[in-house]
Amino acid sequence: MSSADASADLDTLLALLDLEHIGDDAFRGHHPAQVGSRTFGGQLVSQALIAAGRTVDGDRPIHAINAHFIRGGDVKAPIEYRVERHRDGRAFANRQVTAYQGDSELFVMLAAFQDSGKGLEHAVEIPDVPLPESLPPLGDRLSGYEDKLPHFAGALKPIDMRYANDPAWILKGTGEKLTHNRVWMKADGQLPDDSLIHAAVLAYSSDTTVLDSILTTHGLSWGHDRIVAATVNHSIWFHRPFRFDDWVLYATESPVAAGSRGLATGRYFSIEGMLMATVVQEGVIRHFPRKGE
Repeated sequence: MSSADASADLDTLLALLDLEHIGDDAFRGHHPAQVGSRTFGGQLVSQALIAAGRTVDGDRPIHAINAHFIRGGDVKAPIEYRVERHRDGRAFANRQVTAYQGDSELFVMLAAFQDSGKGLEHAVEIPDVPLPESLPPLGDRLSGYEDKLPHFAGALKPIDMRYANDPAWILKGTGEKLTHNRVWMKADGQLPDDSLIHAAVLAYSSDTTVLDSILTTHGLSWGHDRIVAATVNHSIWFHRPFRFDDWVLYATESPVAAGSRGLATGRYFSIEGMLMATVVQEGVIRHFPRKGE
């Protein structure tokens, strides 16, 4: 892929997904230069998906992943992904991927691969939102908020993101609450013709905005409020083939928050309105109000 086809940040993400094969069903992944205090969950999920997919023969696309986060990763050290083969059938394949740094387990993921077949079909409808070309890019939404949101402003941005509603940090200024978030997304450039790469980039993006609706339901925002958040588990079901260098709408909401945890759900729709994937994420969400709030 040439630099004319992709942004530098997308090239960085694709390099992160080009795992080093270090042994039988074992792979090594690295971190980008732009990191936070711990490994980004979307990086773990996407790299683990690539590791699992590299051990599956034939045309069996990814069907579902279910991941649990155990420890925060050290962003200065590489990550080893070890794959266990649980099943290889004619239509199905099942894998378990465990991410390690030294002897410490960071993350465990089950991955299911399955041939697609004909059967019953139905899906919920895509929400009614403006088309992505009419919406400002993420950089415009962050303009003026760089001091409040240094982690977001300085983060790797391989995904072109267009909020169809005001994001949390802008809603905070208006006092508005919102029980859902709608964000158009696509890779910031052309992706290779490899369905596993498209699935991995979607998986990376799925950890970017999914918890937003927990905060906006309560009128809270990253950067403005004292919030500690960490992903506990993350699942994705892939329903139909897709390209992630085409626009998709990530529609998220939060059905419940309780016991210091929040649950968020998300649906990816093609621009034609087809439901492509479903996400469920649970995170630890702790809010520490300032005096007088």
